[in-house]
Amino acid sequence: MSLNTNEARDVILSHHTDAQWHRREQELLQWAAREKQRKHAKKTKLLGHINVDAELFPALMLLQQKQIATEFSCAGVSPLDEPEDHSLYAYLTIIASERAEQFVQLTMKRMRHRLLISFEPARNRYDLSSFYIGHNRSFCQMIQQCAESFGNEF
Repeated sequence: MSLNTNEARDVILSHHTDAQWHRREQELLQWAAREKQRKHAKKTKLLGHINVDAELFPALMLLQQKQIATEFSCAGVSPLDEPEDHSLYAYLTIIASERAEQFVQLTMKRMRHRLLISFEPARNRYDLSSFYIGHNRSFCQMIQQCAESFGNEF
């Protein structure tokens, strides 16, 4: 069995300038060098039988109601919340479908450079994440706003 490497590669759908990628890299280097002390554990809520990040819970509920299937999510709104397990970039994984593609288009239009979107053909899913470190709370809020308005624009 041969693996088609073109199909297996993630495809970056969002557009960022070289300067934006450089800023992202600098933020990562600064974060790695900074001392991290735990302030409090990440807050979670139960969505069905799964604990999800409390900051993304409202958006996940809305997406579920609007029949957009999600797989994974993480927000950790402050790098000091949980320095060991913290997600530097808030993210949301969405199973590909026609509705999911429409939602991805809406988020790209609204969130622009604040959003990194990749598509994984091998797993047939989209990964949406905050582009910059420290923007997790605004990512969660903006994803929620997109979920709230989704369906009103199509």
